[in-house]
Amino acid sequence: MRRPASAAIFLALWASAAAAQELRVPAGAEITRSETEEGSAYRLPTGPWAEDGLPAERIDGTVTRTAWKVPRRDLTPQQLIAPMRAALAEAGWEVVLDCETEGCGGFDFRFATEVIPAPEMYVDLTNYRFLAARGPDGAAGLGILASRDGSAGYIQAIRVSPVGQPETDAPAAPVASTSGRADDLISTLETRGHVVLSDLRFESGAASLGEGSVASLDRIATYLSQAPDRSILLVGHTDATGSLDANRAVSRQRAQAAADYLRDRGVAASRIAAEGAGYLAPAASNLTDEGRLQNRRVEAVLLPAG
Repeated sequence: MRRPASAAIFLALWASAAAAQELRVPAGAEITRSETEEGSAYRLPTGPWAEDGLPAERIDGTVTRTAWKVPRRDLTPQQLIAPMRAALAEAGWEVVLDCETEGCGGFDFRFATEVIPAPEMYVDLTNYRFLAARGPDGAAGLGILASRDGSAGYIQAIRVSPVGQPETDAPAAPVASTSGRADDLISTLETRGHVVLSDLRFESGAASLGEGSVASLDRIATYLSQAPDRSILLVGHTDATGSLDANRAVSRQRAQAAADYLRDRGVAASRIAAEGAGYLAPAASNLTDEGRLQNRRVEAVLLPAG
C-alpha cells in the first residue's frame, strides 16, 4: 500500500544504539514499500561488478527495505540521491561505493545486487545510480539505488543494523530466483519480481525451445494481456561449458527464443526484452550434471510497461 511522503518524512538510520540520524528523500516522494525483517542479512556492494562477481560484504542483522516513487520528470538518478548523500555526510557515514550505470557494471551489477521488485521499484538498465555507505561505528550498512522511467523517479534504500560483527565475503553471486509452477508462477513473479521458467530446458550449447507449447510462457502471455501496465525482461543463463562470450551469446539466444514465443502469442514486442548472463549467475554448482542442467535456464523479470 502506498502512502504519501513529504520532504519532512524521513527514513531513520540508526548510527548507534544511542542516536538516530535521518535520511532525506525528495519532496513529493511516495512510499511504495516498507518492510523490516529481523534475523536477516544484506550483502552490501563494496565495488563495481568484476569478472569474478560482485564484491560485497555480508552484514547480518535487522534489514529494513524501503522504496519510494518520486512523481517528477526533471530529476536524474544523481539528483534523486543527492539529498540522501548529503544527510549521510552530515551524520558521519562513510561512502564505500558511489557509481553510475556502466561504472557500476551495468546489467551485471543490476542483477547481482538486491532490488525491490516492480512495480514498487523500477530500474532502467541504462540509467541508474548506486551508493553504499557504512555507519560511523563501521557496523551498520546502507545501499541506495535510484533510477527513473519516463514519468517518475524511483529510489530504494536497504539498511541493515547488525547483530555482532559483520562478516566479509568473497564476491557474491546473485541470489537464485524461486522456480514456480504454472499455477503459482504469476504470484511468485509479482511477489519476488522474478521467477525461473522451470519448464524450459536446454541441452548444453543449444537455444531451441523445441516443438509444442510452454505452460509458463503461456501463463505469462495471458497475464500480460490482462495487465497492460507490465512488461517482461527474459534473462538467459548457461552452465560453465565453453567461453564466457559464447555462453553469453547462447544465453541471450535462449532468452530471445522465449521472447519470440511470447510475441507469437500476441504480446507486443515493445513489452518484451531479452538479455543473456552466460554462466555469471549460477543457480547451482557447475561441477555436477544436475547442477549444470539447473543452470541452463531462463528467468522472467517483471517490469513496468514503457
